[in-house]
Amino acid sequence: MGTECSCLATAAERAGKEKLKNSKIIFVVGGPGSGKGTQCEKIVQKYGYTHLSTGDLLRAEVNSGSERGKKLSAIMEKGELVPLDTVLDMLRDAMVAKADVSKGFLIDGYPREVKQGEEFEKKIAPPTLLLYVDAGKDTMVKRLLKRGETSGRVDDNEETIKKRLDTYYKATEPVITFYEKRGIVRKLNAEGSVDDVFVQVCTHLDALK
Repeated sequence: MGTECSCLATAAERAGKEKLKNSKIIFVVGGPGSGKGTQCEKIVQKYGYTHLSTGDLLRAEVNSGSERGKKLSAIMEKGELVPLDTVLDMLRDAMVAKADVSKGFLIDGYPREVKQGEEFEKKIAPPTLLLYVDAGKDTMVKRLLKRGETSGRVDDNEETIKKRLDTYYKATEPVITFYEKRGIVRKLNAEGSVDDVFVQVCTHLDALK
């Protein structure tokens, strides 16, 4: 049975790669409060890209009540991490479903570590670009505290924010270094206004045409 499953998986991977081989795939990396979600929205509006976040995909799958969703729910209820293979299968399925109508894909908040990027390439396709939405630590803390005034989120307090940022920097630096060697990282100065940052985004995306 194991061999049969792996053959099926390989067939799905092959079909997915074929379908996505000419797609523009943009990894979007940025810390909490960097504004990457807002920039993704603007890219979708202007360029017709599909915005995919692994967190959103997982939540949608759980809410759908599917067999895979039930397994995911059980894993998350135990506080365990969802296997990377499962996350990548979901990303690939979502991308293949939109491949004929989408101008490109924004993979939001991914990869969080080098291994995730390597596995994505094995199972799906290599990224065209990595957009690094780079805001300073103080800026991100201020933005998140401001958001905390209205969001009601328990993690929008200064102590927790600083811990989240430390975790983010430790995880992200190796990823940026890895893709810089390939020459596909485009660093955005995210200190300015939303529109200032989007001007930089447009410069990089327009150059892909």
